[in-house]
Amino acid sequence: MAVTNTATTKISPTLPLTTGQDRLVKQLLAFTTAHLQTPGPAVFTLYGDAGTGKSVVLAHLFDQLQTQARTATASPLAGTTNYFLVNHPELLKVYRQIAGRQPHLFKKDFQRPTTLINRLAKHQTTADVLVIDEAHLLLSQADHYNNFYGDNQLSALLQSARVVILVFDETQVLRFKSFWTEARLERLLAPYPHTSYRLTHQFRMQASDQLVAWINAFTHHQLHPLPANGGANYELRIFDDAEAMRQAIVARDQTVGLSRIVSTSGYPSTLDGGKHYVTEGRFRLPWDQYNYTQTPWAELPETRNEVGSIYTCQGFDLNYVGVILGPPVKLVDQQLTIDLSQTTDAAVFKHRDDIAPQDLTAAKQQLVLNSINVLMKRGVKGLYIYAHDPQLRQFLLTQRA
Repeated sequence: MAVTNTATTKISPTLPLTTGQDRLVKQLLAFTTAHLQTPGPAVFTLYGDAGTGKSVVLAHLFDQLQTQARTATASPLAGTTNYFLVNHPELLKVYRQIAGRQPHLFKKDFQRPTTLINRLAKHQTTADVLVIDEAHLLLSQADHYNNFYGDNQLSALLQSARVVILVFDETQVLRFKSFWTEARLERLLAPYPHTSYRLTHQFRMQASDQLVAWINAFTHHQLHPLPANGGANYELRIFDDAEAMRQAIVARDQTVGLSRIVSTSGYPSTLDGGKHYVTEGRFRLPWDQYNYTQTPWAELPETRNEVGSIYTCQGFDLNYVGVILGPPVKLVDQQLTIDLSQTTDAAVFKHRDDIAPQDLTAAKQQLVLNSINVLMKRGVKGLYIYAHDPQLRQFLLTQRA
């Protein structure tokens, strides 16, 4: 696999920035230095959809922060204690790999939020700057499984730093234990000095604006005819056979690498040899296994023979992605419908007392739609789709704008 396919290359602080990205990094640095000596915390929020370059901006920013903290004696950042946080084990691996290659980035600079919160509390200390990638994954209620016993991870982090810089996308919120909306985030941040910036340019997908708009509409319950094509440099294909889609993805992986099958939930757990399988006619592959290696899931050769999920793919690029829309995703009376009775990922809907009963069903459906948004936006060069539901599959196969 070519080096340019690796996640460490795609978000490395050595990757050239666009003029706009470079200007944004400078703005973030200026915001940070301006608020280091003021009563904190001050917060800068970067909003942006999947693929809009949020992580590469943060990687460059943090590299410059730590370079100044460790080498520039005349800088306001000299001697500061700063951390980069991400609540995603696969992404954390990537950032720590990057740290091993950069002179002023240390692996210990990159932490899971719970780990840092508990460490700072134990030692009764604080940080100067916290940079948070994928802040929509922060826990927004206690979660004993993750050793977090507070009410909200972001609230805890705000009490632990002078400056907090975070990226946020409400359409990538995937579980109730990390349930956020922009409105909820803004209410939490209202008491603090706060600046925001919205990233809109799509860097990952080489798709047409029409296809990106179609995905955005689809993941908000709006089903329109598909664009005639995905774009001049992007391949959009709909399949009536999941096994044929798998074979097409394998062929792409053999030519350009980083091409994988992913799926929504909806496949009951029928363990066979310790593995949980996704089955669609001739197609039969196991779900992704827990990745004990330091290599991201999609970059492991053996995962060509697995089905990826939101847990392994969120935040990562694939060259070609084959998306299986599972049993919960249906077309009923020409309306896109999420059948919650057929979802199989129980952890997604962990109980919350702060969502009104009349809003609960809509919130659950939006989490499923958000998972589709995450999966459909993985592909740099192409998106292949197979739908379990025959009516939805027929619509996708025949309805083109």
